[in-house]
Amino acid sequence: MTIRILKPEDVVIACIEAPLSDDDLLDLRDTLIESVSTSRTRGVVVDMTGVDVVDFFTSRALRDLTQANRTQGAHTVVVGIPPHVSFAMGRLGVSLDDIPTAADLQEGLAYLDSLDD
Repeated sequence: MTIRILKPEDVVIACIEAPLSDDDLLDLRDTLIESVSTSRTRGVVVDMTGVDVVDFFTSRALRDLTQANRTQGAHTVVVGIPPHVSFAMGRLGVSLDDIPTAADLQEGLAYLDSLDD
């Protein structure tokens, strides 16, 4: 699995640097949920820059992550979806409607900061 997980202050950042198998994606989801539940994390940023495809399984795992984090008092934002991936998602009918998204890591962190206001 090619994922870097960073924990600056009270945010967890998961940088996905290569395509993930379904098992890798479930492991990432569980790791991030555990991280939020055992620390004082206010937000999770999932950086999808290295992802080539977002299918229904991926979108479901991201929704599960977002909902679980919400019950723990943390927010989740997905960032860095490449344009060709977002185009393909639209053509396939794959949606991240319930999940906040941002163009890049900087925008994602700004989104989390705006929730504290």
